[in-house]
Amino acid sequence: MKKFFQEFFKFILASARVVLRRGPMFYIWLAVLGVMLAIGIDAYIGQYRHGLIETSMRDQVSWGFYIGNFTFLVGVAAAAVVLVIPAYVYDWKPIKEIALIGELLAITAIIMCIMFVTVDVGNPLRVWHMIPLLGSPNFPRSLLAWDVVVLSLYLTLNLVIATHILFRSSKNQHYSKRFAVPLIMISIPAAVGIHTVTAFLFAGLPSRSYWNAAILAPRFLTSAFCSGPAIILVLLQILRRTTRLKVTNEALFKIAELMAYAMFVNLFLFGAEVFRDFYSSTREVIHYEYLFGAGAYRGSPIAVYGWAALLCSSTAFILFLVPKTRKNLVALNIGAVLIYAGVYIEKGVGLVIPGFTPSTLGEIYTYAPSSTELRVSMGIFAFGAIVFTLMVTIATKLLFANPRLQGEH
Repeated sequence: MKKFFQEFFKFILASARVVLRRGPMFYIWLAVLGVMLAIGIDAYIGQYRHGLIETSMRDQVSWGFYIGNFTFLVGVAAAAVVLVIPAYVYDWKPIKEIALIGELLAITAIIMCIMFVTVDVGNPLRVWHMIPLLGSPNFPRSLLAWDVVVLSLYLTLNLVIATHILFRSSKNQHYSKRFAVPLIMISIPAAVGIHTVTAFLFAGLPSRSYWNAAILAPRFLTSAFCSGPAIILVLLQILRRTTRLKVTNEALFKIAELMAYAMFVNLFLFGAEVFRDFYSSTREVIHYEYLFGAGAYRGSPIAVYGWAALLCSSTAFILFLVPKTRKNLVALNIGAVLIYAGVYIEKGVGLVIPGFTPSTLGEIYTYAPSSTELRVSMGIFAFGAIVFTLMVTIATKLLFANPRLQGEH
C-alpha cells in the first residue's frame, strides 16, 4: 500500500509538470477563463449576500437559467455512453482510442451540474441535509436524494476509471481490464440513470402538466445522445489539430451517424407530444401555445426560441442523415453546432419556462435571466473549461502521446 501511494504521488507530480510545461497560448487561454470565472464569483457573492432576488426567478417561475443549464449538462455527461458502448461493448477500435475524452467530458459536466444546483439553492450551506447520517436525505422517497446518489455514483465511476487509465499510462503500462472494464460497464446504466432521474424530477410534479408525462425520460435520453456527442465532435477535431491525439474521420462519421438516429427518435417523441395536445385540444395545449406563440398566446416572448430550437434540430438531423453531408467536415461541424444550439434551447427555454407558464393560478410571468444569472453561469462554464483543459492536457501527454498505449485504449 505504501508503494502504491508513493507511485500515485509521483503521478500527481508528473501531471503537475505536464501542466506547468506548456506554451504561452495555453496560459493565455487559462487567464481568459480565469477572468470569466472571477466575474462569475463576484456575481455569486452578490447573489449570496442579497438572496435569489438578484435573479429573475420568482414564485411563478422558481426554476430558471440555472436549472436549464443543469438539465442540459446532465445530458452532456450521459452522452459519454455514445463513445463507451461502441468502444467497450463492441470493441470498435477507432472510437475505443478516444473514449477517454468522453469520460473526461462527463466528469466536467457533472462538476458543473453540481455547481448549477448549488447556485440555484437559496441557502447552499443547508446542503448538509443531503448527507447521510449528518442530515435527513429522505432516501428513497425523495427524488432529489436519488439525483444526488446517481450523480455522485456516475462522477465517482468516471473519476476512478480515468484516473486509473492515466495512472497506469504514467508508468508506461496498459490499464487493468479486470479492474476498469467492470466499472465501465456499470457506468453505462449509471449514465442512463442520471438523466432518467433528472427527468423524473420534472415528470414527478403532477401540478405541472407540461412535464407530467411518461415520455419525458426517453426524450431526455435521446436529446442527450445528440447534444453531448455534438460537443465531442468539435472537441475531437480541435484536439487532433492541437495535440498528438489521433482521431480518424471514420470515428467522427460513426458518431455523427449515431447522433442522426438519436435525433430522429428525439424529434419523433417531441412530435408525438405536440400532436397529442394540439389534436385533442386539452388544457395542456396552453403550454405549447406559449412556447410556439400560437392560440391565445400569439406574440409570446419565447416563441422565437421555440421555433429556433425546432429549426436547428430539424436542419441538423437532415445534415447528419444524408451520408454525403455527414461525411463532409464542414457540414458535420455546422450540424454539430445546430444540434448543440437546438438541444440547449430545448432544455433551457423550451423545457423550464413553458412548464411554469401559465402558473397553476393562470398567471403569466415573463421570465428572462438577469445579468447576475448570466454572469454566474459564465463563471461556472469557465470553471468547467479550466477543469477539462487541465484533464485533457494531462491525458494527451501521458496516454495519447504514447502510440502503443493509445492503440490499446
